[in-house]
Amino acid sequence: MIEAVIFDWAGTTVDYGCFAPVQAFRDAFAHFGIQVTLEETRKPMGMLKREHIRTMLNMDRICAEWKEVTGHSPGTEDAEAVYAQFEPKLFSILADFSSPKPHTLETVAALRAMGLKIGSTTGYTDAMMNMVVPKAAEQGYTPDCWFSPDAVNGIGRPYPYMIFENLKALGVSCTKSVVKVGDTVSDIKEGLSAGVWSVGIIEGSSELGLSQKEFEAMSPSERSKACLKTEAVFRSAGAHFVLPSLSQLPQLISALGI
Repeated sequence: MIEAVIFDWAGTTVDYGCFAPVQAFRDAFAHFGIQVTLEETRKPMGMLKREHIRTMLNMDRICAEWKEVTGHSPGTEDAEAVYAQFEPKLFSILADFSSPKPHTLETVAALRAMGLKIGSTTGYTDAMMNMVVPKAAEQGYTPDCWFSPDAVNGIGRPYPYMIFENLKALGVSCTKSVVKVGDTVSDIKEGLSAGVWSVGIIEGSSELGLSQKEFEAMSPSERSKACLKTEAVFRSAGAHFVLPSLSQLPQLISALGI
């Protein structure tokens, strides 16, 4: 019997397309003369932000460009230097990227009407969440609890510890009574690591990587192709289920049993 749903934030419930961190990451690298692509930026999405930067610096192309521009291979101090640029850039725009995605409010209301508890995990820090959470609440989205990597000694996704903190706070009886919903490979792996049902959401996801305007401007065939590609990524990561949007989640929960 399903007792709780644990959502990710950016790209899943707020910030359609997960653009706030993408913009901040790209700006941070550009400060050092390194131009990173959207694909490179989005690949580690969902991780703790410092780990995200370290992962990007270890990518072959970025590593080679960093060495060419700076004269040395990137190390720990370089990752910290990029993070020092990233954090203030993200803080400067976070409040503008906290609006709930389409279907978020209706879906959460439907889940609560079914008697479910609502938790959340994130790749943001507590300080970042302290900006995002009130802004989302002003627009109607307030989960019962949320935990960032700060709550688990900085050990974020794909490790399961943020989910475990949710289980304790929500008083859930067992892992199989929980559904984790996210928009990145890191989200999927986090759910699998915790032993809960792991669900990927396509529309508005970081993996899809499109703004709402871009997505809606696509032809039906283009949209189908892009969605199938994203679904394949989630399924390859081990997702138990992949849904087109949050609006299908209550039906899935009913099928799993409440």
